[in-house]
Amino acid sequence: MAVWLSAFLVVYLFVGLKQAADPIALKAEPLPFTPKEFYIAEITDERPERGAIGHLITTPGRPAERVDLQGGTLPALRQFVRQSLRQNQLLRPIAIRVKQCKITEAPATGNRVEGRIVLSLAFDILRDGESVRLVEYQGGARYNRPAGQLTSVEPTLRQSLSDALRFLNTWMNQQANQNEKLAKELKVMFTDYSNPVETDSVFYSVNRPLTWNDFRAKPSAISRYAAAVFPSFAYEGGSETVNGVLNIKLTLKVYVLKSSSWVKEIARNDYALNHEQRHFDIVRIVAERFKQRVPADSLSIDDYNSIIQYQYLEAFREMNRLQEQYDGETNHGINQAAQERWNQRIDADLRKYGIK
Repeated sequence: MAVWLSAFLVVYLFVGLKQAADPIALKAEPLPFTPKEFYIAEITDERPERGAIGHLITTPGRPAERVDLQGGTLPALRQFVRQSLRQNQLLRPIAIRVKQCKITEAPATGNRVEGRIVLSLAFDILRDGESVRLVEYQGGARYNRPAGQLTSVEPTLRQSLSDALRFLNTWMNQQANQNEKLAKELKVMFTDYSNPVETDSVFYSVNRPLTWNDFRAKPSAISRYAAAVFPSFAYEGGSETVNGVLNIKLTLKVYVLKSSSWVKEIARNDYALNHEQRHFDIVRIVAERFKQRVPADSLSIDDYNSIIQYQYLEAFREMNRLQEQYDGETNHGINQAAQERWNQRIDADLRKYGIK
């Protein structure tokens, strides 16, 4: 009896283990297009369940059985793409993340089977060792087959994969010249802001130096200084991708606010006005240096904003340091010899940057 029972258990376990159907041999076929903007550099598996690709009803009246692609899902998908899609590694490298690739079947009327393929892929561009997300694809297919015939499963899956790659090819062709993430080159263009209409702001121009009329604020009663001006600079930015070139357009604003500037009557003379004008000149020079801090080859297509912002803050610190140095060495204009040295230094820098 014990021998019979052991034999029964072995048979039972053997039957119980036979739960997987024959693997699906995914066939490669040349796709009817040649990518001109990309090639597939890598494929990774991000499916929540990374086992078999799905379950098929291989025997009418019995539960669905586990099925996988021949060689495993990920290796089979890689081989399919490699053999079906022409690859030119001089183009943009694209990574595919397989979010979902699943086949499910259920019994249908008339001794037939209803099948469904769900396919979800994410496409990224690889640049400088990092992955930048581009677009996602949601697709799949449904099929209805005789319960005893599995031949329609593989062609349907193959068509779903082909549709996904065709989607990527179409999207890349449409986006290659205008999508910032796909730009092959980056250029920086600066414009100096000017406003012909007089407002509270005086924007820097060699043809429009400061006058005492620009000092509109009430003089400070407790300040020991005769005048005060607070020039500063800022930038506004935008970007546009044209023909695969990311053009970053920055507008610089070097300005003085009339409502923050003041002068005491005793100081309304040309010498004092020159001292205040030189504060304005220093900011204009720092703005030129800011331009030099952000050459195109120092920026990243994926993160140029933070780099520009960092360099702006560095330039702003330089501006404050130079203003303090200027006032310290000239003793706020009282030291005339030091003031003359700064006049010459500032004029030389203005000529250096083509401002004066």
